[in-house]
Amino acid sequence: MPAEGAMGQILLLVAMFAVFYLLLIRPQQKRMKEHKARIAAIRRGDTVVTGGGIIGKVVKVESGEEVVIEIADNTRVRVVSSTIADVRAKGEPVKEAVPAKTPANDAG
Repeated sequence: MPAEGAMGQILLLVAMFAVFYLLLIRPQQKRMKEHKARIAAIRRGDTVVTGGGIIGKVVKVESGEEVVIEIADNTRVRVVSSTIADVRAKGEPVKEAVPAKTPANDAG
């Protein structure tokens, strides 16, 4: 009979681990994956919040690891992209300059 009690305890531990995994570990992994994707998709014009709580606008993405943000007029700070806590607003993509129509261009 002691084997039945031990088997019950093992099943209880397995069930507790399964619940722990489904309620805590899996959602955390999903949030980390989404955060990593948002950080990887940062581009110029996005509004971001750093880990220290500084809000700024992305001026330049220098490499996969560094981003230059403007936190005030003419005040730019270079930060490591992993320290960015949140991307608040996505900026508009940079539009390419369209040549203005002139009568000389229309003649051709």
